[in-house]
Amino acid sequence: MLDWIKDRDHLREVQEEHDDFFVLAFWGEFSDAAERALAELKEFSAEDKDVPVYVVDVQEVKGLHKEFDVKRVPTVLTIAKGKVTRFIEGVHSARFYAFQLAGAAPSRVRGTGQAAVRRVIVYSGPGCPACGALKSYLRRHGVSFRDVDISRDQRAAEKIARRSGQMAVPQTDINGRLVVGFDRAKLDRLLGIQSEGGS
Repeated sequence: MLDWIKDRDHLREVQEEHDDFFVLAFWGEFSDAAERALAELKEFSAEDKDVPVYVVDVQEVKGLHKEFDVKRVPTVLTIAKGKVTRFIEGVHSARFYAFQLAGAAPSRVRGTGQAAVRRVIVYSGPGCPACGALKSYLRRHGVSFRDVDISRDQRAAEKIARRSGQMAVPQTDINGRLVVGFDRAKLDRLLGIQSEGGS
């Protein structure tokens, strides 16, 4: 089921109707990436009709994205009991959304070990092979994350350097705990990923 949010009153009705769980996607006609993400979300929604998916057109319902700390489209949130439980930026496949969104619904938590992960932020930089490897690793394991390019965000670069004491990338913030570099063992432990046995 995929429907469009008409205004703030409509969103309040949706929040009351689906107080346990629903998906909220932020979309804009000006973004090719948002168009691609919407097509994948529609495919996911057609295959999994039990998950309520709602889309906000940021040009129609102005300012709503700021209330949810959404900085770019496409961004997909899962909301459970009034709180954002997952924050997925960028374009992903219908299969990825199925894993992330259906897997986040309370009635069918799949015990992936990732249920407690609220937010993952990867701080990366251009021309960084370890950054690319880390992001591929997370995607392969269905872990949604926000990617912050510190070469384009000076404040984020300073903040992460203060927190870790290092300017190195990648750095990954998992529920407030930092992992410096592509430390697979530590990432696996914090994310509940079963070891790939060195592959």
